[in-house]
Amino acid sequence: MKTVFVRKEDVKPQWFLVDAAGQTLGRIATQIANILRGKNKPTFTAHVAMGDFVVVVNAEKIVLTGNKLRDKVYYWHTEYPRGLRQITAGRLMEKHPDRVIHKAVYGMLPKNTLRDHVIRKLKVYKGGDHPHQAQQPVAITL
Repeated sequence: MKTVFVRKEDVKPQWFLVDAAGQTLGRIATQIANILRGKNKPTFTAHVAMGDFVVVVNAEKIVLTGNKLRDKVYYWHTEYPRGLRQITAGRLMEKHPDRVIHKAVYGMLPKNTLRDHVIRKLKVYKGGDHPHQAQQPVAITL
């Protein structure tokens, strides 16, 4: 048997459409992260960004179980003194529900320089419409 090493010139990405309505955040984020990395393909190569594009619609209808809307807190720092900021998941869902999915998938990607290339292939939208009709994304259920 031969080991196949895919080069980035050989990768031909597809476009997938995922409807997040009624889905649990963590479970859908892991499957999206695997598609973005290309782990669902038999020719997966870890050092190449060989994943596909994923368009997620209906981000405001995602489900967080338990008390995560109240208890889960996102932190960031402004790089100024006393600049530690925080926001709960419920408040972030009200303001920017697309960022909740983006942050969940971003945290599930490997922590290396390839992560910035892979996360660009994720497109998350609040409603049911998206501007990627020309790419003809294939609807999949996760």
